[in-house]
Amino acid sequence: MKKISFLFALCVSAILSLTACGETVGNVSFDSQEAVDALAEVTTEVSATEATTEASTQTVYTEPPVGANLPVNKQVEVYEKITLSELLEGANVTLDDGDTLVDTSELGELEVTVSYSFEGDLYKHPVTYTVKDTTPPVLLNSGEGAYVEVGTAFDLSDYVGFADNYDKTPELTYTGTVDTSTCGIYSISAVATDSSGNSTPWNLRLIVVNEEPEPEDDNERRSFDAVTMEYAGDNVSFGIDVSKWQGEIDFNAVKNAGCDYVIMRIGTFYDEYAEDTYFAQNLKGAKEAGLDVGVYIYTTANSEAEARDNAQWIIDTLDGEKLDFPVVFDWESFSNFQQYEMSIDDLNNYFLAFADELENNGYSAMLYSSKNFLNNFWYEHEDYPKWLAHYTRETDYKGEYSMWQLTCYGRIDGIGGDVDFNILYTDMPMN
Repeated sequence: MKKISFLFALCVSAILSLTACGETVGNVSFDSQEAVDALAEVTTEVSATEATTEASTQTVYTEPPVGANLPVNKQVEVYEKITLSELLEGANVTLDDGDTLVDTSELGELEVTVSYSFEGDLYKHPVTYTVKDTTPPVLLNSGEGAYVEVGTAFDLSDYVGFADNYDKTPELTYTGTVDTSTCGIYSISAVATDSSGNSTPWNLRLIVVNEEPEPEDDNERRSFDAVTMEYAGDNVSFGIDVSKWQGEIDFNAVKNAGCDYVIMRIGTFYDEYAEDTYFAQNLKGAKEAGLDVGVYIYTTANSEAEARDNAQWIIDTLDGEKLDFPVVFDWESFSNFQQYEMSIDDLNNYFLAFADELENNGYSAMLYSSKNFLNNFWYEHEDYPKWLAHYTRETDYKGEYSMWQLTCYGRIDGIGGDVDFNILYTDMPMN
């Protein structure tokens, strides 16, 4: 580059000498102003070329420079959402990709390659950090007051439920004895411990009986008319959800009672699929009555492959039928959750896989769960609507939800027994 600049300078000098005398070179006549303009243009081009060459050949150093402060071996929580800038908080360098999320999906010492500038030079090299799990397992079902029939083989895991954020198979231990040969009340002290040594202890009592008693049904029945009057207001709509348990339904009577929509079970998945025996009939009847419709699947999927296959089975079963609601993911087997050998993070990701599969085929997804599990198990999933189940007069759930299932003991014209009542908040996102 220096040789080119030197030769060019000689040429420019010769041109200036000629134009000073007002001479002609070949057939082109030069005056002093033209020479100055030509010189300015060429000089600009050469300067730009030199700057580009200098930038493209700037050295990238693979070792941190003296004076640069990059924190290393910082400890972060497993699955914590943390950016590179947050990981290297306090660093006195300029990061190229500070908004990039750091991998926190595995425990142990990890490293991430960092690109940054310091005092005009570029650097690129790995820094280390440590991912730890300090969160104890979550108790989902304490088992308090559970009945154990005389003569059965006793396994505490059949009566309790717990889950860990990271560990798929936390260990269950307990002290105390349950003699299944003798009726009585037995006290147990149980502990769930994950692979990082975090533990959750609790106490429970189990009742050994000759025969498990039938539960008393003293639940209040609520009429659809009363519910619509009690919760009437702007941006609310009232509906029901049904399955084969409601039997034959007169959807015209349901519509005339003031119902706006029906969410119906399309089927179940317990290792294999079973279409709800009333699904086709319910879908046809509800649509003909002019009701908006949606579907849900009751599933025990415990892998991404199964969750995606659930979505594909629903798509195939619908066979192009139009829905007015997102397809609902209904996973409720928390009573013995640990037996499914997955973590809290796993099932949350399986819901996302279910949603992704639906979206790839023109449908959308919604998550159904109770207040307890929305608070203690499910992530926010802000991109998806939530259907809250909380059987009470006034819910105190603090998260966002688009629909509220307020009772499973509803009564409405057109259905002979109990049915779930729901309130849809039409000002909340649904798709």
